Amino acid sequence: MTRRTALIRRPGPRLADGLVTHLEKSPIDLDLAIEQWEAYAACLRSAGWETLEVPPADDCPDAVFVEDAVVVSGEMAVLTNPGAAERKPEVAGVEAVVRDLGYRVVRIEDPGTLDGGDVLKIGDTAYVGLGGRTNGAGVQQLSAHLATVGMKTQAVTVERVLHLKSAVTALPDGTVIGWDPVVDWPGAFPSYEGMPEEPGAHVVLLDDNVLLMAASAPRTAELLRGRGHEVVTVDISEFEKLEGCVTCLSVRCRG
Repeated sequence: MTRRTALIRRPGPRLADGLVTHLEKSPIDLDLAIEQWEAYAACLRSAGWETLEVPPADDCPDAVFVEDAVVVSGEMAVLTNPGAAERKPEVAGVEAVVRDLGYRVVRIEDPGTLDGGDVLKIGDTAYVGLGGRTNGAGVQQLSAHLATVGMKTQAVTVERVLHLKSAVTALPDGTVIGWDPVVDWPGAFPSYEGMPEEPGAHVVLLDDNVLLMAASAPRTAELLRGRGHEVVTVDISEFEKLEGCVTCLSVRCRG
């Protein structure tokens, strides 16, 4: 398989009912959220990604956060078993898409739970958040699956945010960036650096040196531009109210 495809899922009519665990509930403007989602998808396409819409799951308010439903590595797609019961039906539509793309499909089974937002892949290592949505059995199953494609797995404690990738992501050189107040274990990573804003902890690697970030982290964007990165920003304010970030809204399939 040779691809540069981003899986996305359109916000559903019940978006405002999405789960929040570390934030106070805020009103959601659905029309604005759809505009922001379309702008996010346009950023992906402008960077050379083909966007592929996963079938809607309108009964699942959080389904737009499609990253949580599947972990892709090499020729394999690991269907997750979300830690929130309300989110488990989101996986079926994603399964059909990754099968059509030709992936070898495996899954996380009960009693294991895993959300894709807890999985940060850097080189040949997957750092997996162990916390509210992902349990030890889920980490063990994922580790066994990833070993078949030559990847190692390292569990990382997550207590202060929803998912590991709500706290940290990685730059192209493998440096993990985060916002110190919500990072439980910075020493888990070979190289870690704190960023000046919480949304600045979240980057999507669009290309070798092109980063997609939320518009709500201007100081971080300027810092990273000063280091030679090309930074593209997009407003995702309505999704941030639901503990979402730029990584949650797509699954980037490279190969």
